[in-house]
This record gives sequence, C-alpha cells and structure tokens, in this order.
Amino acid sequence: MTSYKELGLVNTKDMFAKAVKGGYAIPAYNFNNMEQLQAIIMACVETKSPVILQVSKGARDYANINLLRNMARGATEYAHELGYDIPVVLHLDHGDSFETCKECIDNGFSSVMIDGSHFPYDENVALTKKVVEYAHQFDVTVEGELGVLAGIEDEVSSAVSHYTQPSEVIDFVSKTGVDSLAISIGTSHGANKFTPEQCTRNAEGILIPPPLRFDILKEIEKKLPGFPIVLHGSSSVPMEYVNMINENGGKLKDSVGIPEEQLRLASKSAVCKINIDSDARLAMTAMVRKVFNDKPGEFDPRKYLGPARAELKKMYMHKNIDVLGSAGQA
Repeated sequence: MTSYKELGLVNTKDMFAKAVKGGYAIPAYNFNNMEQLQAIIMACVETKSPVILQVSKGARDYANINLLRNMARGATEYAHELGYDIPVVLHLDHGDSFETCKECIDNGFSSVMIDGSHFPYDENVALTKKVVEYAHQFDVTVEGELGVLAGIEDEVSSAVSHYTQPSEVIDFVSKTGVDSLAISIGTSHGANKFTPEQCTRNAEGILIPPPLRFDILKEIEKKLPGFPIVLHGSSSVPMEYVNMINENGGKLKDSVGIPEEQLRLASKSAVCKINIDSDARLAMTAMVRKVFNDKPGEFDPRKYLGPARAELKKMYMHKNIDVLGSAGQA
C-alpha cells in the first residue's frame, strides 16, 4: 500500500475549510496525459492556486494506475522545481464501486468520490458509508453525491437530471460521514450540456443555457452551514474553442456550457470545489486541429502537443484568476 503522504500530496480537509471561509473554489482539473498535467501544475504554480488533480475511471484505464500515482508524485516535485509548493490533491472522480475506491486509496490517492447517486437512496447511503469507513482509516477524504447530472462524459452518463433534494442532505451527510457533497443544481456533463430546446438564443444566435438553481444551493447551505459543496459538469464550453475546432475541420454542433459569471457566483458560496474537464478537452483539441490545418505536413507530436499545452495553461490560469478565485490562495 502507498500512502499519499509519501507522494507529497494532501487531502481536501484543510483546503476546503479555507475555501469555504475565503469565498473561493478549488479547481478540480481532470487529466489523462503528461501535457495536461504539466499545464495544470504550471498554471497553478504561476497563479499560486491549490489544485485537485482528478482521475476518472476512463483515465485510469487509459493511463494505468501505477503511472498515474507516479505522475502525481512528479507533479508535486515539478511544482517545487518551478519555485512554489502548492497543495496538490489526487482525486478519484466518479468512483462507481467500493472496490474501485479501495484500489485508489491503496495506490496513493488522497481523495476519492463514491458516486452512488444512480442507486436508490438507502443503497447510496450504505455504499458511501462503506467507502468513508475504509478511507478515513488512512486519512483519505471522501466526496459523495446526491442528485443526478445529465449529459455524457467519459463513462458517466444520464439522459435526465434529478436535482438534489435539500430535505435529504442532513440525513445523508450524518449517516455517511462524507467530507464533501456533490449536488445537482443544473450543471451537466460534456460539451453539449443542454439541448437547444432547453436554451434561448441571443441576437447572434448563440445558445443561452437555463440558469443554475441557486435557490436549491441556498437551501442546502442553510441545512449544512459551512459544509463543503461540489459542482460537477461545470465547464463553460468557450465558443472560441468550439469555433476554432469547427473552422479547422471539426463538427461540434449546439455546444453550450455553464456561463462563467454563474460559476463565479457559485464559488463565493459554500461551493468550494468546481470540476472542469470539457473545457480542457476543447482547448487541446482546438490547438491540435489548428496546427494540423496550418501545417498539414507536421508529424512531430511535440509540435502540436506543445501549442496545446500552452493553450491549456492559459485557460487554467484564467479559470483560477477570473472564475474560481483560487489564485493567491496556496
């Protein structure tokens, strides 16, 4: 068994307490490869932001859990090399079973999410509690989920969303012992978070999504004062990247995300962790497509992954400074 402390990582406990008190949110960035990881660490060191490195089930299958563990160790050492030791969490995103969570805990993850939201309530409670009891033996923090997000991302999918019921949150947290709670207030997975029918269009014909249910968030805050709340599916799907992809041979249609001003508002509340994955995929894909379109003879991966990494870093810095408020909090 590998303890996350041996890798230079931290859990989310102190990180979330400071974020709730300080009125900002910790960025939770998913990564699958070296370039994404480099961009995350460079951006967070330069902005002096704490960070959560998120690994989905799909990423574990793609990158191998042993390599991921050592990449996380490398991330903390890379931050030190860059001149600033930021707090780094290695987090399992959407763990779907006790066995998956246990394997990650045993392999150096400092935080895990057990997503039992698709089960009946009592089953979700029982599964989440089992993970919490195991994780807390090793000082690993646990995120649970109430409510279901619509959309598709990696191996997580649902055709419809079910808002979190504020009436359930006290019972769920007290029975499970979770350290943070992911809720559903209108965010969604993927680059097509809403159908055109769910949106309105502005004068330029751009889709405007329905607003987040801040009324539900406020009710949850009243019932769980100071408790760390998490938003999944919170990419803003920047149209500059969607347009760049389409201008360079892509075919993304009706892409729409969560407006950044709504994420800014959420980050000033009890929401202390905001998950962002699709924006990174879009930024990376946009730059790779542009290089291939501008230089069709290019075949050196460094020549197209390098510009993609630079764009990712720029995007992550923007999120830390202008959206989440995490810059300067490390």
